Amino acid sequence: MTQTVSLALIGFGEVGKIFAREFLATGAASVAVYDLLLDDPVKGPPMRAFAAQIGARTAASAAEAARDARIVISAVTASSVLNVAKDAAGYLHQGQIFFDINSASPVTKKAAAALVTAAHAKYVEGAVMAPVPGPGVKVPILGGGPAAAEAASILNPLGMKIEPVTTEPGRASAMKLCRSIVIKGLEAIMVDCAAAAKAWGVEDEVFASLDASYPAIDFRQLAETMGGRVRQHGVRRAAEMREAAAMVADLGMNPGLAAAIADAQERGADKT
Repeated sequence: MTQTVSLALIGFGEVGKIFAREFLATGAASVAVYDLLLDDPVKGPPMRAFAAQIGARTAASAAEAARDARIVISAVTASSVLNVAKDAAGYLHQGQIFFDINSASPVTKKAAAALVTAAHAKYVEGAVMAPVPGPGVKVPILGGGPAAAEAASILNPLGMKIEPVTTEPGRASAMKLCRSIVIKGLEAIMVDCAAAAKAWGVEDEVFASLDASYPAIDFRQLAETMGGRVRQHGVRRAAEMREAAAMVADLGMNPGLAAAIADAQERGADKT
């Protein structure tokens, strides 16, 4: 079955490159890719060279990339989710699946779903539950929408781990972002705690006290691990937390905590 599957990727950044390479390695019939930066005089040539190296076809537009694809995967930034979905509504044809794996608020995903389904295509949201580098296409993804099970039946044989959890667009992203408030919040807390304790020279006392309160956790190691995550992924995680803040605000709740976590993640990121 996998030999007959043609895919398109809208967005050929870090995630798009990993997915394209692994899909082709695991049996996809073809992968077409499109990214706004393909025409950039500096960033475009390396992207085209990588696509040629792995056997992916670069397209002149998203519509061209999606033309013969069974599934069109949107892997862009949160701020571009609705624009890409609106554009897709103009070129998708009946029966195609639009798989939106971007980190965006549930309300944004519901709006994107409405745009795509109005064009008689099938919208599936994907909530990616871990960083893609490392597991690659095997990264756990929660699938949402009426066609989530169908998308999983096509993509899981190519190595993906999509777990259909809901038929209602938005719910999978809500599951992810609610969890992210805790995980990204803990990271932000540990970074500030460790930095302040180090500045005062009280790391041993602080970590010993925390270990005594929660004996199952090695807080010194946790601080090191989470600090590394923030340095490496803080910019992307900040964007995700701003979507979490939007989710909270859409519920009529105070988004201040999620917004502060976003600021802390961005502040701690290594931007060099």
